[in-house]
Amino acid sequence: MSCSLWPPVNKEEYKGVWVYLERGGDRLKDVGLELLGKARDLAQKLGGAEVGGVIVAGAEEMAREAIYHGADKVVIIDNPDLKIYTPAEYAEAIAKVVGRYKPEIFLIGATKRGRELAAYIANTLTTGITADCTALEIDPKTRDLLQIRPTFGGTQLATIRTPQRRPQMASVRPGVFPKPPRDTNRTGQIIIEKVEITKRRTRLVSIEKRLEKDVADLPPVESADVVVAGGRGLGSAEGFKLLIDLAKLLGGTVGASLMAVRAGWAPHTRQVGQTGKTIRPRLYIAVGISGAIQHLMGIMEARTIIAINPDPHAPIMENADYAVVGDYKQILPLLIEEIKRLKS
Repeated sequence: MSCSLWPPVNKEEYKGVWVYLERGGDRLKDVGLELLGKARDLAQKLGGAEVGGVIVAGAEEMAREAIYHGADKVVIIDNPDLKIYTPAEYAEAIAKVVGRYKPEIFLIGATKRGRELAAYIANTLTTGITADCTALEIDPKTRDLLQIRPTFGGTQLATIRTPQRRPQMASVRPGVFPKPPRDTNRTGQIIIEKVEITKRRTRLVSIEKRLEKDVADLPPVESADVVVAGGRGLGSAEGFKLLIDLAKLLGGTVGASLMAVRAGWAPHTRQVGQTGKTIRPRLYIAVGISGAIQHLMGIMEARTIIAINPDPHAPIMENADYAVVGDYKQILPLLIEEIKRLKS
């Protein structure tokens, strides 16, 4: 049943699978490129539909990068008022482009800004959105997007669809889907759209909290090959100093469990798990993490898991490739010393 307050939608007018490509400085964030790979998969299941991308205030080099990763068409929204991110203005501009090109599906990376922006866009387009999906499929009979996400604390999966509205919108956290290979032989269309937005007397600007000084130079957890993560078992924020030393030696980064973030020992941007970041590193070292189901869901794609915990029966120990029973305060200094010796 559709909402009587919303204008009717002719679903036949909507074709293609499009992705919002979020900028991170002078490059595209990986999550947008990851979603282009999934968009191509969905497009093939829809009979070879077009794959598109939307960049706000970006450069043509970014658009070409999107094409190399699977886009057929990329729209760059050009407006000098959009150089600084503001959710209402960005949503208005993106909604105008989406309304003009009418994609059947519109995907957004569930970054901090992406989560905020997705709700604004869905509201502007009077459509639904499913947040933090872990899988996306197509119903071949109806062309509905099957938006799959965990529920009830991760114990069950819910399949959600938007049968009456278009576009169908879903957000996906970084690292859920693999980034497709870069193919510089791919060609596509780059369109510059000059989009006017409403002049507002006040503007809501998102201000992102700076990372603590000691982790500011480390890469994000979703893009690192090696992640050393700490949990409540560290006992305090001081425990992260050893993890940072180990991560830097291994050329990796530092992550944290939900409980460590709640305790204020690490910022939310470092959180690994269902309510944080889904990661797929080559090596994941869990220190003082018990291994709740929501955390395990975020590391299930890790190639190798090493767990260090004093409790041999902790869930993380059963899910690790290598389980070390003991006090991390004794184990990590020895491990750091040995790695330094081998490197020298």
